[in-house]
Amino acid sequence: MNRNRHYPTGGNLVRYSFTDGRNGFVGKLLDRKTSRRVSPANVWGWAVLIMFILMTIMQGCASAPKRNPLPENLSNEALIPGYSANIRFWGDGPPPYMEKWYTASQAKVEHMFPDIVGHEQVYMAVSGGGENGAYGVGILMGWTAAGTRPEFAMVTGISTGALIAPFAFLGPDYDARLKEAYTGMTVKDIIKKRGVLATLRMDAATDTTPLKNHIAQYVDQGVIDAIAGEYRRGRRLFIGTTNLDAIRPVLWNIGMIAASGRPDAADLIRTILLASASIPGAFPPQYIPVEANGVRYDEIHVDGGTVEQAFLYPLGVDWRIVEKRLKIKGRPRGYIIRNSRLRPDWVSVNPPEMLKIAGRAADSLIRTQGIGDLYRMYLAAERDGIDYYWTAIPDDFDEKSKDMFDPEYMQKLLKVGYDRAKSGKAWQTEPPKYRVK
Repeated sequence: MNRNRHYPTGGNLVRYSFTDGRNGFVGKLLDRKTSRRVSPANVWGWAVLIMFILMTIMQGCASAPKRNPLPENLSNEALIPGYSANIRFWGDGPPPYMEKWYTASQAKVEHMFPDIVGHEQVYMAVSGGGENGAYGVGILMGWTAAGTRPEFAMVTGISTGALIAPFAFLGPDYDARLKEAYTGMTVKDIIKKRGVLATLRMDAATDTTPLKNHIAQYVDQGVIDAIAGEYRRGRRLFIGTTNLDAIRPVLWNIGMIAASGRPDAADLIRTILLASASIPGAFPPQYIPVEANGVRYDEIHVDGGTVEQAFLYPLGVDWRIVEKRLKIKGRPRGYIIRNSRLRPDWVSVNPPEMLKIAGRAADSLIRTQGIGDLYRMYLAAERDGIDYYWTAIPDDFDEKSKDMFDPEYMQKLLKVGYDRAKSGKAWQTEPPKYRVK
């Protein structure tokens, strides 16, 4: 069998001949007029021309946004224009304002936390996990149905957990909205795929404008006003992102932003939520404007799960002092929803292509990091005198998703979480396979 195609090289046409040989198809360049084989020099010219055409096409494609990155030496001074420095802080250390808070007058503490001082304290952390966040939605709804769901003094969220956390924070009245917002999503509500050539020059393989619009639909001004109201009561909502330049976690005080009264507060909150769920490479990062020494720069923020899958409260905080200042009644409790299975899933990497290998390696990293986070939070809770509870997708849940954010899969997973929480059998009090000799 013989197949011919014609290509231009230097004004002359060549025919590329595919011959069915003993070891498969063999190709060679032939002169169109003489049918003689083209010399290596002409082959090189043909290759250069093709590369030139590809480069020309790529030049016409959209490219990654131009940046004015914040210099490293200004990383601790940069502010979000118009906002207090306290709306965010590095997540791998204590908030910089804590030392002043430890020594503030009791009257000031009670003014900041009017409905928190003197009450029981319950904290909630919601992890990443993509569409597996349906499990966390089910846990919250089943907990409501059981009649035992507490009001959380503090809620934290990362990645898909960042999209759940605002509704977990606002309480059972928002369960229906949370279910609709989360399990009603399909892949078209999240991303628009980009072409191969565009992907090579852009900052991600997809466009997340649909997800941005979806977040704006459900985290509307009413939700933001409600978050602001709870912040004034003393309750706290923190969302984690990753500053990609610094490769460090950043924790955002969403209630403080909501209560700022600024006209751009809603946009900033939605950008933070989107950034926290923006998987690097797959989803575009979010570029957040900052200012230092009177000069405008930008920071690049991506999925908080690139540095940690969940956090119960900021690191480095002396919780014994917090307990004393807030006059906490009884022993605090911390709950962690891990939106993932803990057992490894067997997947044959075949064919062993680069993207499949990289994807499985990422799955392994996320799984082991998540288990490590459960241990980290357990040790901190033990140190700080906090009762520790966690839940994860049970190992015997064997359903497979047919596509990203498959509605049928999410509904089944939601029911698993709902039934476990309603029955009171969802929670464990020691990390996975933890044994004390």
